[in-house]
Amino acid sequence: MIPMNLQTKLQILQEAKGCLLATNFYNFETLRAVVQAASGQQQPIILQLTKSSIDYMGLSIAVKMARAALEEFGVEGWIHLDHADSYDLIHKCLDEGFDSVMIDASEKPINENIAITQKVVKLAQNYGANVEAELGYIAKLGQSNEKIGFTEPGDAARFSEETGINALAVAIGSAHGFYDKEPLLDLERLSRIKAVTKTALVLHGGSGIPDNTLREAINRGICKINLATEIKNIFMLTLKDSLINSNDIDLRKVFPPAIQAVTRLVGQKLEIVAGN
Repeated sequence: MIPMNLQTKLQILQEAKGCLLATNFYNFETLRAVVQAASGQQQPIILQLTKSSIDYMGLSIAVKMARAALEEFGVEGWIHLDHADSYDLIHKCLDEGFDSVMIDASEKPINENIAITQKVVKLAQNYGANVEAELGYIAKLGQSNEKIGFTEPGDAARFSEETGINALAVAIGSAHGFYDKEPLLDLERLSRIKAVTKTALVLHGGSGIPDNTLREAINRGICKINLATEIKNIFMLTLKDSLINSNDIDLRKVFPPAIQAVTRLVGQKLEIVAGN
Protein backbone atom coordinates (compact mmCIF):
# COMPACT_ATOMS: atom_id res chain seq x y z
CA MET A 1 0.00 0.00 0.00
CA ILE A 2 1.41 3.38 -1.04
CA PRO A 3 0.08 6.07 1.32
CA MET A 4 -0.31 9.76 0.62
CA ASN A 5 2.64 11.78 1.86
CA LEU A 6 2.68 12.40 5.58
CA GLN A 7 2.43 16.18 5.40
CA THR A 8 -0.83 15.89 3.43
CA LYS A 9 -2.17 13.32 5.89
CA LEU A 10 -1.41 15.62 8.81
CA GLN A 11 -3.13 18.54 7.11
CA ILE A 12 -6.27 16.45 6.60
CA LEU A 13 -6.20 15.34 10.23
CA GLN A 14 -5.82 18.92 11.43
CA GLU A 15 -9.00 19.91 9.67
CA ALA A 16 -10.86 16.91 11.05
CA LYS A 17 -9.40 17.11 14.59
CA GLY A 18 -7.88 13.70 13.97
CA CYS A 19 -4.59 12.20 15.08
CA LEU A 20 -1.93 9.65 14.13
CA LEU A 21 -0.17 7.37 16.57
CA ALA A 22 3.60 7.31 16.09
CA THR A 23 5.28 4.28 17.63
CA ASN A 24 8.96 3.50 18.00
CA PHE A 25 10.14 -0.02 17.18
CA TYR A 26 13.36 -1.69 18.27
CA ASN A 27 13.49 -5.10 16.62
CA PHE A 28 11.37 -7.43 14.50
CA GLU A 29 9.19 -8.38 17.45
CA THR A 30 8.13 -4.84 18.39
CA LEU A 31 7.66 -3.97 14.71
CA ARG A 32 5.39 -6.95 14.19
CA ALA A 33 3.40 -6.08 17.29
CA VAL A 34 2.78 -2.51 16.13
CA VAL A 35 1.72 -3.32 12.57
CA GLN A 36 -0.38 -6.22 13.84
CA ALA A 37 -2.28 -3.79 16.06
CA ALA A 38 -2.68 -1.24 13.27
CA SER A 39 -3.97 -3.93 10.93
CA GLY A 40 -6.42 -5.21 13.53
CA GLN A 41 -7.76 -1.71 14.12
CA GLN A 42 -7.58 -0.82 10.41
CA GLN A 43 -5.76 2.36 11.40
CA PRO A 44 -2.74 4.13 9.85
CA ILE A 45 0.50 4.26 11.83
CA ILE A 46 3.84 6.06 11.88
CA LEU A 47 6.81 3.79 12.50
CA GLN A 48 9.62 5.67 14.23
CA LEU A 49 13.32 4.94 14.40
CA THR A 50 15.91 6.68 16.55
CA LYS A 51 19.65 6.74 15.97
CA SER A 52 20.07 4.08 18.67
CA SER A 53 17.63 1.72 16.94
CA ILE A 54 19.25 2.38 13.57
CA ASP A 55 22.67 1.64 15.06
CA TYR A 56 21.29 -1.58 16.55
CA MET A 57 19.45 -2.95 13.51
CA GLY A 58 21.26 -1.25 10.65
CA LEU A 59 19.67 1.51 8.57
CA SER A 60 18.87 -0.43 5.41
CA ILE A 61 17.66 -3.50 7.29
CA ALA A 62 15.37 -1.47 9.57
CA VAL A 63 13.76 0.41 6.68
CA LYS A 64 13.27 -2.65 4.50
CA MET A 65 11.83 -4.56 7.43
CA ALA A 66 9.38 -1.75 8.20
CA ARG A 67 8.27 -1.42 4.56
CA ALA A 68 7.79 -5.17 4.28
CA ALA A 69 5.74 -5.29 7.49
CA LEU A 70 3.43 -2.47 6.36
CA GLU A 71 2.90 -4.20 3.02
CA GLU A 72 2.40 -7.65 4.51
CA PHE A 73 -0.25 -6.44 6.96
CA GLY A 74 -1.88 -4.00 4.52
CA VAL A 75 -1.31 -0.99 6.77
CA GLU A 76 -1.13 2.63 5.65
CA GLY A 77 2.05 3.85 7.31
CA TRP A 78 5.11 6.07 7.20
CA ILE A 79 8.69 5.74 8.41
CA HIS A 80 9.94 8.62 10.54
CA LEU A 81 13.36 9.48 11.98
CA ASP A 82 12.81 10.53 15.58
CA HIS A 83 14.97 13.04 17.49
CA ALA A 84 17.88 13.40 15.11
CA ASP A 85 20.49 16.03 15.89
CA SER A 86 22.75 15.19 12.94
CA TYR A 87 22.30 16.63 9.46
CA ASP A 88 24.34 13.73 8.05
CA LEU A 89 22.07 11.12 9.65
CA ILE A 90 19.00 12.93 8.31
CA HIS A 91 20.54 12.97 4.84
CA LYS A 92 21.28 9.23 4.99
CA CYS A 93 17.75 8.45 6.16
CA LEU A 94 16.21 10.52 3.38
CA ASP A 95 18.43 8.73 0.87
CA GLU A 96 17.17 5.45 2.33
CA GLY A 97 13.57 6.47 1.68
CA PHE A 98 12.28 7.83 5.00
CA ASP A 99 8.94 9.62 4.63
CA SER A 100 9.63 11.99 7.49
CA VAL A 101 12.49 13.28 9.63
CA MET A 102 12.75 15.16 12.89
CA ILE A 103 15.53 17.63 13.58
CA ASP A 104 15.81 18.26 17.29
CA ALA A 105 17.74 21.43 18.09
CA SER A 106 15.37 22.34 20.91
CA GLU A 107 18.11 22.71 23.52
CA LYS A 108 19.78 25.45 21.49
CA PRO A 109 18.73 29.15 21.49
CA ILE A 110 15.70 29.74 19.29
CA ASN A 111 17.64 31.59 16.56
CA GLU A 112 20.07 28.69 16.27
CA ASN A 113 17.21 26.19 16.35
CA ILE A 114 15.58 28.10 13.48
CA ALA A 115 18.77 28.19 11.40
CA ILE A 116 19.46 24.45 11.84
CA THR A 117 15.85 23.54 11.09
CA GLN A 118 15.76 25.71 7.96
CA LYS A 119 18.71 23.76 6.59
CA VAL A 120 16.91 20.44 7.14
CA VAL A 121 13.67 21.73 5.61
CA LYS A 122 15.56 22.78 2.49
CA LEU A 123 17.16 19.34 2.24
CA ALA A 124 13.90 17.47 2.80
CA GLN A 125 12.13 19.40 0.05
CA ASN A 126 14.32 17.55 -2.47
CA TYR A 127 12.77 14.29 -1.26
CA GLY A 128 9.20 15.48 -0.70
CA ALA A 129 9.60 14.48 2.93
CA ASN A 130 7.82 15.69 6.05
CA VAL A 131 9.89 17.66 8.59
CA GLU A 132 9.22 17.82 12.31
CA ALA A 133 11.06 20.01 14.81
CA GLU A 134 10.80 20.74 18.53
CA LEU A 135 10.45 23.99 20.42
CA GLY A 136 10.65 24.28 24.18
CA TYR A 137 11.92 21.85 26.82
CA ILE A 138 10.56 18.30 26.76
CA ALA A 139 12.65 16.29 29.20
CA LYS A 140 14.52 13.41 27.60
CA LEU A 141 15.53 10.20 29.35
CA GLY A 142 17.80 11.07 32.26
CA GLN A 143 16.86 14.76 32.26
CA SER A 144 14.92 16.49 35.01
CA ASN A 145 11.15 16.70 34.68
CA GLU A 146 11.19 19.66 37.06
CA LYS A 147 12.77 22.07 34.59
CA ILE A 148 10.25 24.41 33.01
CA GLY A 149 10.56 25.43 29.39
CA PHE A 150 7.08 25.43 27.90
CA THR A 151 6.55 26.49 24.30
CA GLU A 152 5.43 30.10 23.98
CA PRO A 153 2.65 30.64 21.41
CA GLY A 154 4.43 33.63 19.86
CA ASP A 155 7.65 31.63 19.49
CA ALA A 156 5.73 28.75 17.92
CA ALA A 157 4.20 31.08 15.34
CA ARG A 158 7.55 32.64 14.51
CA PHE A 159 9.36 29.30 14.41
CA SER A 160 6.81 27.70 12.10
CA GLU A 161 6.74 30.69 9.76
CA GLU A 162 10.50 31.11 9.48
CA THR A 163 11.39 27.42 9.13
CA GLY A 164 8.56 26.13 6.97
CA ILE A 165 8.29 22.90 8.98
CA ASN A 166 5.33 20.57 8.59
CA ALA A 167 5.05 19.49 12.23
CA LEU A 168 6.06 20.97 15.57
CA ALA A 169 6.57 19.10 18.84
CA VAL A 170 5.42 21.42 21.61
CA ALA A 171 6.39 21.49 25.27
CA ILE A 172 3.18 21.59 27.32
CA GLY A 173 4.12 19.40 30.29
CA SER A 174 4.90 15.98 28.83
CA ALA A 175 8.28 14.22 29.10
CA HIS A 176 10.08 11.26 27.57
CA GLY A 177 10.36 8.15 29.69
CA PHE A 178 8.51 7.28 32.88
CA TYR A 179 6.59 9.85 34.95
CA ASP A 180 7.06 10.08 38.72
CA LYS A 181 3.46 11.28 39.01
CA GLU A 182 0.53 11.82 36.67
CA PRO A 183 1.53 14.52 34.17
CA LEU A 184 -0.54 17.69 34.04
CA LEU A 185 -0.58 19.05 30.51
CA ASP A 186 -1.10 22.77 29.95
CA LEU A 187 -4.01 22.32 27.58
CA GLU A 188 -4.89 26.01 27.58
CA ARG A 189 -1.39 26.74 26.31
CA LEU A 190 -1.92 24.14 23.60
CA SER A 191 -5.07 25.92 22.49
CA ARG A 192 -3.22 29.23 22.30
CA ILE A 193 -0.44 27.66 20.22
CA LYS A 194 -3.00 26.07 17.91
CA ALA A 195 -4.65 29.45 17.40
CA VAL A 196 -1.50 31.10 16.02
CA THR A 197 0.01 28.42 13.78
CA LYS A 198 -1.21 26.18 10.96
CA THR A 199 1.61 23.71 11.57
CA ALA A 200 0.64 20.22 12.68
CA LEU A 201 1.23 19.90 16.43
CA VAL A 202 2.93 16.88 18.00
CA LEU A 203 2.85 15.52 21.55
CA HIS A 204 6.02 13.72 22.62
CA GLY A 205 6.16 11.59 25.76
CA GLY A 206 2.75 10.02 25.19
CA SER A 207 3.50 7.06 27.48
CA GLY A 208 1.77 7.32 30.83
CA ILE A 209 -0.57 10.20 29.94
CA PRO A 210 -4.17 9.39 30.93
CA ASP A 211 -6.52 8.48 28.10
CA ASN A 212 -8.91 11.38 28.73
CA THR A 213 -5.99 13.84 28.65
CA LEU A 214 -4.83 12.44 25.32
CA ARG A 215 -8.33 12.79 23.92
CA GLU A 216 -8.55 16.40 25.07
CA ALA A 217 -5.11 17.17 23.61
CA ILE A 218 -6.31 15.83 20.25
CA ASN A 219 -9.45 17.92 20.50
CA ARG A 220 -7.29 21.00 21.07
CA GLY A 221 -5.00 20.45 18.12
CA ILE A 222 -2.54 17.59 18.62
CA CYS A 223 -2.50 15.44 15.47
CA LYS A 224 0.50 13.17 16.18
CA ILE A 225 1.19 11.39 19.48
CA ASN A 226 4.49 9.59 20.11
CA LEU A 227 4.58 6.31 22.01
CA ALA A 228 7.82 4.56 22.95
CA THR A 229 8.47 3.92 26.66
CA GLU A 230 5.29 1.92 27.26
CA ILE A 231 6.16 -0.33 24.32
CA LYS A 232 9.60 -1.17 25.70
CA ASN A 233 8.24 -1.56 29.21
CA ILE A 234 5.40 -3.99 28.49
CA PHE A 235 7.56 -5.99 26.08
CA MET A 236 10.35 -6.50 28.63
CA LEU A 237 8.04 -7.15 31.59
CA THR A 238 6.19 -9.83 29.62
CA LEU A 239 9.40 -11.35 28.29
CA LYS A 240 10.94 -11.52 31.77
CA ASP A 241 7.82 -13.24 33.09
CA SER A 242 7.97 -15.76 30.24
CA LEU A 243 11.63 -16.52 30.92
CA ILE A 244 11.10 -16.97 34.65
CA ASN A 245 8.29 -19.44 34.09
CA SER A 246 9.87 -21.43 31.28
CA ASN A 247 13.09 -23.26 30.49
CA ASP A 248 12.35 -23.14 26.76
CA ILE A 249 15.25 -21.84 24.67
CA ASP A 250 13.22 -21.58 21.46
CA LEU A 251 13.00 -17.84 20.73
CA ARG A 252 10.00 -18.45 18.50
CA LYS A 253 8.07 -19.64 21.56
CA VAL A 254 9.49 -17.17 24.09
CA PHE A 255 8.82 -13.93 22.16
CA PRO A 256 5.13 -14.29 21.10
CA PRO A 257 3.60 -13.42 24.52
CA ALA A 258 5.61 -10.18 24.56
CA ILE A 259 4.57 -9.43 20.98
CA GLN A 260 0.92 -9.93 21.91
CA ALA A 261 1.27 -7.66 24.94
CA VAL A 262 2.59 -4.83 22.77
CA THR A 263 -0.14 -5.48 20.20
CA ARG A 264 -2.79 -5.07 22.89
CA LEU A 265 -1.16 -1.87 24.18
CA VAL A 266 -0.86 -0.28 20.75
CA GLY A 267 -4.40 -1.36 19.92
CA GLN A 268 -5.68 0.49 22.99
CA LYS A 269 -3.77 3.63 22.02
CA LEU A 270 -5.08 3.42 18.45
CA GLU A 271 -8.62 3.35 19.80
CA ILE A 272 -7.91 6.62 21.58
CA VAL A 273 -6.50 8.43 18.54
CA ALA A 274 -9.37 7.07 16.45
CA GLY A 275 -11.81 8.70 18.83
CA ASN A 276 -13.22 5.49 20.33
